[in-house]
Amino acid sequence: MSSDTQSSATPVRRRKIFYLPGYDPFHPRRYRELYRKEGAAQAEITGYDIALKAAKSGGPYGWQVDARIDDQDVHADFEVLVWSDIVKDTMTQNIPRTYLMLARTAWTYIGSGAFGRLLKTRKGPMIAALYPIFMLTLQLIVALFLGWGIGTLTSWLTHGLAFWPVLLATVMFTLRFFRKIDNKLFAYYLMHDYSWSARNHGASPPELEAKLDEFRGRLREALVQDYDEILVVGHSSGAHIGVSLLVDLLRANEYPEDAPTLSFLTLGQVVPMVSFLRNANRLRADLHFMAGQARIPWVDVTAPGDGCAFALCDPVAVTGVAPDEKHWPLVFSAAFTQSLTPARWQELRWRFFRLHFQYLCAFDAPKDYDYFQITAGPVTLWDRYKDRPASKSRLETPLSPFKDMT
Repeated sequence: MSSDTQSSATPVRRRKIFYLPGYDPFHPRRYRELYRKEGAAQAEITGYDIALKAAKSGGPYGWQVDARIDDQDVHADFEVLVWSDIVKDTMTQNIPRTYLMLARTAWTYIGSGAFGRLLKTRKGPMIAALYPIFMLTLQLIVALFLGWGIGTLTSWLTHGLAFWPVLLATVMFTLRFFRKIDNKLFAYYLMHDYSWSARNHGASPPELEAKLDEFRGRLREALVQDYDEILVVGHSSGAHIGVSLLVDLLRANEYPEDAPTLSFLTLGQVVPMVSFLRNANRLRADLHFMAGQARIPWVDVTAPGDGCAFALCDPVAVTGVAPDEKHWPLVFSAAFTQSLTPARWQELRWRFFRLHFQYLCAFDAPKDYDYFQITAGPVTLWDRYKDRPASKSRLETPLSPFKDMT
């Protein structure tokens, strides 16, 4: 890691956190309530004080935190960088269109060779990627089977007059039923997520570029305010959005020398799902730039227990765009199996989507990763982890079939 990175023993008294969610259509209050509940639980386990209150009305969505950790008082202002409107626009309720998206997304990954290369990274996220394909196909088979059975019976009773109308009606009714209970199956949700990643074969869509301009404006405003640290946190798909956000800021020379410390934390990243695609030139160039710059520390935390993330995959290295002088990211594991008690791990281990959010939650046997100390504690991100070695089991082999950054 670079010795040029900002590091100071001065305690953090005031911090600004910009939180970038993953592909999530829900209102950002979900993250506030998660922080309130899990922060209180972690404080009780670890022995510090943390309190949350609403942010001032009229501005971007966020909340305020006052904490006393290691006998020091810290105030933190949270702001959610909302892009759920884009997510909602991409989550079609149209069932035939979803099946068309399934075929198009599968072809994008398989036909380009990206899927085969992704399989060489970690199996967990690729199993998660196959899940909606399998589940939606199974739902269609069940619907057709029921339609054929009920249609055949009706045809026999009506002397062959109603087979096709009954078959079609049964198929649509069955598929709509499955769509209605997708809050338990997550097949449509995941299909839309992967379809969005594969959109334009990895090229950044115009609506996301507009959001990045908006987010950069919010970041510029914070950089001239009285904070000791500004922390950008990208979770899941928010990780690669955060990379592009910070690179845009640096390329535009909008990070003044006398500005507060700016830090970057990525959690449960799924960067290869985009960076391995043919037209992801913008993201690959941003990864290359971010890994080579020496001003903003980048810490990447995943866990093998999270089947939805590319656990311990260096997103720059596996994409094959590491610069000659590579500083970032520092990749290490949140070690779910060690930082959760055996009873808690057994309770959560098959709840895959809940585990994908564990980085934002309390650990009942915490090690050196504590989201609440990172966001509300008196130590900057880099001072906290500058002596922390990267995980030895991290994957750094270049695997992407595409490396174009132009």
